[in-house]
Amino acid sequence: MSHHLEPYYKVLGLELGASLEEINKAYKTLAFVWHPDRFPQENQELIRSAAEKLKEINHARDLLRSFHRQNPQPYSQPKPQPRTYHQTHQQPKPQSKAYHQTYQQPKSQSKAYNQTQQQSKQSYSYNPRAYSSYSTKKENVRSQSESVNSYYRPYYQDLKGADLSRANLKEKDFSGRNLSGANLQGADLSDSFLHKVNLEEANLQGANLFRANLLKANLKKANLRDTNLIGADFSGADLSGADLTGAKMGSGQKIMVKLTGTILKGTIFPDGSIHP
Repeated sequence: MSHHLEPYYKVLGLELGASLEEINKAYKTLAFVWHPDRFPQENQELIRSAAEKLKEINHARDLLRSFHRQNPQPYSQPKPQPRTYHQTHQQPKPQSKAYHQTYQQPKSQSKAYNQTQQQSKQSYSYNPRAYSSYSTKKENVRSQSESVNSYYRPYYQDLKGADLSRANLKEKDFSGRNLSGANLQGADLSDSFLHKVNLEEANLQGANLFRANLLKANLKKANLRDTNLIGADFSGADLSGADLTGAKMGSGQKIMVKLTGTILKGTIFPDGSIHP
């Protein structure tokens, strides 16, 4: 293995030679930590910095995945098992808790953010200027709102009406993208990142959305018939007019889908009933 890959391992908090499984695990954790939706929306400079960091993480993950697929033999070295992001970070569980608190308890958002900021800064020695500007550039909030709302647009193509039927999109990041009217029938979207994605009138029949994160997604009139929605997070999403007939949402009477603040006007539930 060429040592030119070492910087990309470091981006994910890994040592040279980490396995593909470790790469995927570290990526999932970092993508949650650095996703711009986790940061207070009034702090646009921080959100842009987080978006750039997430772009860097995505690039490192994609490059290392490609290398491992082309070179299936694991890289062996006499050192102990490579340290993963979880081992070097020390406190993964509190981070996860802070993530959920951010959306379930808006009043405590600032506290959760500060904890995440301190932990991330220690692990990555992130540029302190971005954080110091948090308290000094609030006057720029309104003038910068347009760029914040489109922090994914510069490098994400429009997938409106695209045919992605039965595609393997597991763990893919489609945050903020336009997939309205797209054909995703039978696609595997498990563990995918779909924050603020536009899936209006999209065909997701039979798709696997296991543990997919659809925070504030637009799913108006989407076809979700026979989908696997167990573990999915629809917090703040718009499911008005969506058809969930036959969809898997839990076990027995237990609902295993997060619907905090979800718009359900006219939504057809798995049993055929319609929400008023």
